[in-house]
Formats: sequence, structure tokens, C-alpha cells
Amino acid sequence: MTHHDVVVVGAGSGNAVIDDRFSHLDVGIVAEAPFGGTCLNAGCIPSKMLSVTADVADTVRDSERHNVHAELGGISWSQMQERVFGRLDAQAREGEQGRRETPWVTVYRGHARFTGARELLVDTASGSERVSADRIVVAAGSRPVVPPAIARSGLPYETSDTVMRVPAVPSRLIVVGGGYIAAELAHVFCTAGAEITVIEHEERLLAPQDEAISRAFTDSVRSRWDLRLGREATGVHGAPGDLTVTLDDGTRLRGDMLLVAVGRRSNADSLHVEEATIACDDQGLITVDEQLRTSAAGVWALGDITDGGPPLKHVANRQAQVVAHNLLYPDRPRQMSYDPVPSAVFAHPQIGQVGVTEQEARARGLDFVVGRRDYSDVAYGWALEDTQGFCKVLVERGTGVVLGAHVLGPQAATLIHPLVLAMAHGIRARDVADGPMWIHPALTEVVENALRDAVEKADAG
Repeated sequence: MTHHDVVVVGAGSGNAVIDDRFSHLDVGIVAEAPFGGTCLNAGCIPSKMLSVTADVADTVRDSERHNVHAELGGISWSQMQERVFGRLDAQAREGEQGRRETPWVTVYRGHARFTGARELLVDTASGSERVSADRIVVAAGSRPVVPPAIARSGLPYETSDTVMRVPAVPSRLIVVGGGYIAAELAHVFCTAGAEITVIEHEERLLAPQDEAISRAFTDSVRSRWDLRLGREATGVHGAPGDLTVTLDDGTRLRGDMLLVAVGRRSNADSLHVEEATIACDDQGLITVDEQLRTSAAGVWALGDITDGGPPLKHVANRQAQVVAHNLLYPDRPRQMSYDPVPSAVFAHPQIGQVGVTEQEARARGLDFVVGRRDYSDVAYGWALEDTQGFCKVLVERGTGVVLGAHVLGPQAATLIHPLVLAMAHGIRARDVADGPMWIHPALTEVVENALRDAVEKADAG
């Protein structure tokens, strides 16, 4: 059995734990998937590169509203894939090669599973290797959830892990799921020329978002996508390339490709974590404390495999920083904070959000006011000819503290950040609005004016 000082299981954000500060240690990295993890290879980075391409195509398609006479010749799917994945696959290869060339790092290529306390069996292409370590970091990520009715059909389906690499755009794409992954990928394939049908068990798309955002987004895409809301897929029949999906109301929908995007689940079960007495919650997520320690001595965990915060790449990256510090400086450990955690949906329209939604604020009995300004209320919104975008802020009535913020429209993922900073540092809404000068006529004025609206309502009682 090969012994290391530290072993990291997973080469996504787990790989970010290890830097030159660890050069005095003997480190092992176990990677089953390509280096860079889901984000680089099948997640946030390629999906955003494809989303930007779709946005460019939409700009051309909608150019008449700016008195520009342009015609869209279409998206070259194969060339776009070559541009996107040619770059990202090279990044993954270079990341692995860089680790292999690091003298104090050993790379194990294969699937790991625990066989005891801080002991692993790694199944590689050349056989099995037994590995142990003084300390282990588990960062093996998650995998797509597939509903049983689809899995047992025996018919082909795609997930977010595979669909961006399909060789051609389908004529009719059926999407099962109505969350952010479904929304982003539907946006890409719709703009690329596919007819989109979305099956979602909630009555609106993006239901966890603020109710005003979810409602506006759903209304916005109705004219482009065939929405089957409040419905579930109960069966799949037909043949590859000619699929029929049956809904719980008996409706039958035909398509030539099926995309399953109903969520992801922790990979903890595939690691046999129970053999190392690593505790999981009832959803199979590894339980971690504020220092990201598991229930097993000498084992830390981070990312989508844990119950520690939302399953977002920027959360995992921050967790990697915390774990790295705690491995190196155990006498002065850092704690992970999830307040606040922003997120974005890179669909059309784009969404940015942070903090509580209005429905959450009501459920918690918070005393708050809502400030709102539409893009069409500010000059840059006029320039964009945008009639649907808006910024909404929730402000605590007594303290003036920003409780939550939600933006829908162009640049939403960027516009949300002044409000993220306000929440992170406890800056009152009035001080955010009145303290800095806001460029006129930049789109950030929609944020400024939403804050002012909330402050005026709070002052009015």
C-alpha cells in the first residue's frame, strides 16, 4: 500500500486545494474524470461559452429593433464545438500533465473507493492500487439524476454531461426539467435551431428563484418553447432518433432527442464512504462542519459531494481555499461562510440573484420592503430597447439592510454584484445608493434606482 501525507479524491475544485505551499508534502491526486472536473469539461464553462454564442445569434436575429438590417445565417455547431472543446480539452490535458510533472505529486487515474479509515482502493486501467494517507480530501463531485421512468426505458437520453458534445443539433429536443441547467441548455439549442419542449413538474420554470423572476422568465420563453408545466414524464417509447415521451396526463410528445436535466446527486455512494465511517445526510451528501471536516478523523470534503452550501463552482472554489488553509495551518483553522452566495442563470433573459426571495422573506416573517426598477425606466435600458428586464431588492424595514436582490435581463450576472458586496459587508441600502456616484447612463442605474425605491418605501413606513 502506497502511503501519502495528503490524498485528494477528485481533480475539479479538489485540484485547487494543492499549490506550492504543499511542496514539502507527499501528495496524491485521484482523478476518474478529466482534470478540471464538471465545470471545465461538461458544466459551467462550456455551457457559458455556448450561451454567449447563442446570445450573439439572438442579437443578430433581433437586430431590426435597433434599425439594423442583418440576417442570421445560422450557428455552425461543429465549428463552435471545435472552438469551445478544443480549448477546454487542451486545458484539461495540460492540467493533468502539469500535476504529473510536479515531483511531489502522484496522479492516480481511476475510480477510488474507501476500504477503511483513510484507505482507498483505486481501480486504474492497469489494475488496482491500494493507497492510504494521513489526511484525505474528498472532492469527487456529483452526477446527473435520471428519473426511473426514463432510465428503465432502455432508450437513449442525454444529460448536461453529454449533450453539449452531441454531433448535431436535434430537430426536436424534449427537455425534462425546469431548473437553471435546463433553461441554459434549452436556450442554446433553441437558438441553434431545435424546437424545444420543456416538461416541468412545477407550475413555473426556475421555481426556486424569486417569484417575480420565475414568473417573468416563464412568460418570456412561452413564445419560443413549448412548455408543459405541472406535468411529469411517466414513460419513453419509440426508437433512437424517434422518441415518444408520455406525460402523467396521457399526453404524448415526439422528439428526436431527450435531455434529462432534473438535478444532480452526490457521488458519495460510489466511493463507499461508509467504509471510512464518513457520515452522509438523507440525500446522500457528505456531512461537513464549518471547517469542512467530515465525521471521520483526518478527512475533509468539499464541493457538490457535500451538504456544505449550494452546489456552485464559486462555492467549491472558496471551500478549496478553506480546506487548503486548514490542512496547512491546523492550529488556526478557517471556517466556511455561505452568507451571501450569489448565483446566475445564463439563459435568455439572463438572471442574477443573491439572498432571500420574496416568498422566503414572507415565510420567515421578515419585516421588509421591496424596491423595483425596470430596465425601461433608465436611459441605457432605452438604448437596449429592453421592455422586460428589472431589478428587485428586498430591504429590512428597520435596519435598511439588503436581504435579497434579483435581476432579470441583459448583464444581470454582472449587475447583481454591487448588491452582493452590500450584503457581504452589511452596507445599508441608503448608503449603497447615496455613497458612490453611479455612472449615467450606465445600466447600473437600474440597481441604484431600485435601492432608492426601497429606501423611500422604508422611510414612508
